[in-house]
Amino acid sequence: MAEVRTREFKNLASDALADDGVQKNLGSLYNGFNQGRLSQAAATPNWEEMRERARRIKTHTIENLDYYLDMAATNVEKAGGKVFFARDSETASQYILDLAKRKGVRSVIKGKSMLSEEMDLNQRLAKEEIEAIETDLGEYLVQLADQTPYHIIAPAIHMSKSDVNDIFHEKLGTDPNASIDELAGAARDELREKFIEADMSITGANFVVAETGTLVLVTNEGNGRMSTSMPKTHVAIMGMEKIVPSMEDMGTFLRLLIRSATGQKISSYVTMVTGPRTEVEEDGPEEFHLVIVDNGRSKLLADPRLREALNCIRCGACLNACPVYSKVGGHAYGWVYSGPIGAVISPVLTNVSDAKDLPYASSLCGACKEACPVKIDLPRMLLYLRSELTEGNTDPTRKNSSWIEKLAMKGWRLSVSNRTMLGIANRLGRIAQWPIARKGRLRRLPPPLSGWTRYRSFPSVSSSPFRSRWKKNIKP
Repeated sequence: MAEVRTREFKNLASDALADDGVQKNLGSLYNGFNQGRLSQAAATPNWEEMRERARRIKTHTIENLDYYLDMAATNVEKAGGKVFFARDSETASQYILDLAKRKGVRSVIKGKSMLSEEMDLNQRLAKEEIEAIETDLGEYLVQLADQTPYHIIAPAIHMSKSDVNDIFHEKLGTDPNASIDELAGAARDELREKFIEADMSITGANFVVAETGTLVLVTNEGNGRMSTSMPKTHVAIMGMEKIVPSMEDMGTFLRLLIRSATGQKISSYVTMVTGPRTEVEEDGPEEFHLVIVDNGRSKLLADPRLREALNCIRCGACLNACPVYSKVGGHAYGWVYSGPIGAVISPVLTNVSDAKDLPYASSLCGACKEACPVKIDLPRMLLYLRSELTEGNTDPTRKNSSWIEKLAMKGWRLSVSNRTMLGIANRLGRIAQWPIARKGRLRRLPPPLSGWTRYRSFPSVSSSPFRSRWKKNIKP
């Protein structure tokens, strides 16, 4: 499994906030991808109907996942492919390594795959002296920079053109002041040779259609199509939740995925692969392997309050709309998946006690739920994880909430239970704030509440309750 740094969220987030370059580059998320999604949603007459239909399809599929996985595996094998079910990333990686060794593979080209990042597959291949080259341009950039992807859809969104110039000059020998077209040309020339030389390809899977056993890839660069057609052996790896029941359903998900991810009506390439090359086909692999990976997803499946997270189609819309992600970026989350969806699934797929800050990396504004094309209720699941962490139900290092916290919550509940208690609390608050209120603001609360004012201030309690001011301004 990839290195887990979720315990370092606060420090990594602070680093991102202090990096002016990262802050500038992250600014393009809202004006770019997010605005594109909003424009496409507004231009699609049946947008909400499609979202609701997709939600129902995914919910049904996940609730009957064993049935559809069996159907998909059967149809992949009928088409001449081979299927392997892997319980974790280690088992999946070992299957691929064993296959590569049997085939004498020395060079692998890779299509974009977050699951391969989850498996730390490139490093595993390198240990066996097998070269693995990313062919998605964003993934290629972060690979050259020895980094991990910053965003589900745009892996190198944190990099400026100057950063790319520096990387390409160092690694590929390009002009340090090369234009964007020249940089793209250099990458094309370099990668074209890798496509020709490769013995095996490894891709992810946007979807697998159960009724036909068809693998579906969505790309804008053509690398997915070349990866699935040029090498003799093609291995596709997929999280077990990536199943779609039928081709008819696929049409709905493609429209939603592409519009939500990049704000396009359709991406440049939608590649569909059903098994290896047949006798009448001119290109395609001689062997096709589908590796279906669990790696902790069964824990999400087993919890009815978190199962909905498996509906995710990895469009990245929740990241693009999230005010927290737009400031701290992808690396702050410390693992493969970032943003609101990462804050839900990373603690479960890795270690909750190490990732206990992630469910709190949200303002609970609801922008993620509004942006999600399949209507995943991310705020509800974040609140659930917070509750579980507070009570120690998922974190063995924390038995339960402190007596101070419990007392404070009981006091709050009592104060808002009726008008009389709220009035008493208001008067007590006005008295208690007197030593610390300055010019209508509470800028520095005393311990144990000091954390609330470390980075912000609050308006002081009004000397006159709203109800009183309202009555004074009502004209008879």
